[in-house]
Amino acid sequence: MEKEVYPSVYRRLRSNALVRSLVSPLRLNHKSFILPIFVEENLKTPRLVEFMNGVQVQTVETIHVVIDNALREGIAKFLLFPVPEHKSEHPVDFSFASSIIRDLKNQYGDNIWLASDVCLCSYTTHGHCGLMNKEGTKVLNAESVNVLTLYALELAAAGVDCIAPSDMMDGRIKSIRQALDIQGNHDTMIMSYSTKFSSQWYGPFRDACHSSPKGTALKDRKSYQLSALNSADALNCALRDEMEGADILMVKPSGLYTDIISLIKSRVHSPLAAYQVSGEYAAIETMAKIGMVNRQSAHVEAWAALNRSGADIIISYAATEAKKWINDFEY
Repeated sequence: MEKEVYPSVYRRLRSNALVRSLVSPLRLNHKSFILPIFVEENLKTPRLVEFMNGVQVQTVETIHVVIDNALREGIAKFLLFPVPEHKSEHPVDFSFASSIIRDLKNQYGDNIWLASDVCLCSYTTHGHCGLMNKEGTKVLNAESVNVLTLYALELAAAGVDCIAPSDMMDGRIKSIRQALDIQGNHDTMIMSYSTKFSSQWYGPFRDACHSSPKGTALKDRKSYQLSALNSADALNCALRDEMEGADILMVKPSGLYTDIISLIKSRVHSPLAAYQVSGEYAAIETMAKIGMVNRQSAHVEAWAALNRSGADIIISYAATEAKKWINDFEY
């Protein structure tokens, strides 16, 4: 019987873990991770976020504990989500957010890189990301941009390293960049949620920030967030925000949009962040809890997909685990 000959060159490079780790072209690094943190005004004790397996909304005191722990695990970049106590139809008071930023930068200085989300959804009574018309049928673009710009200036004055507008109003990057420069805040960065989709994967986040749309004729955010069916719109928004002055672009959600990450990365020169959003995180955590997947390996696999598709930065609620999990990953 003639001996079968196999073209074994590919199998040889998979033969054991040492070889697999040696030849892997992908090099995940915990230093490329950002940890999102929620902090709520006048909260007395940390509040668990539903479905998020231990992720909490912090108090003004306990946020320091979270940052101290993250620094011990090699994570020094943070994305802050301030949750104010009071809401209004036309927010003007952003003092809670600026006070948290001032406190954190006074304590940690350049040992941390602090970005702050800039949006109105947790400030408005209706939960939309901008100001609305009297009929409650439309989010007003220009008027919202004006308020968002004032918000960004206040955060910059407090010492934030990076403004992260997530509202998806047209022209807000240009307005914020120009205002920052006029005020002399040339070093304040902008990480734009340039490609933010209207998605089913934000549920736990909305619980954390009390930011679900309600009480108006406009029941969803489809008139200003992107459609999952329109990749051309996604690319156009990224190109526009880069041109208007964004330092970092972002795709959110990320796990179902690796094709969009790849498309944008092929056309832009700016660093690109992928936000593994609350629903994506919760899905892995839920499957791990019932034994369907290995928690550590599932997260690293998801991160690898984002990095492989072109993401330079990963925003993840499991960022504090990244160093250990990446180092311990079984190739």
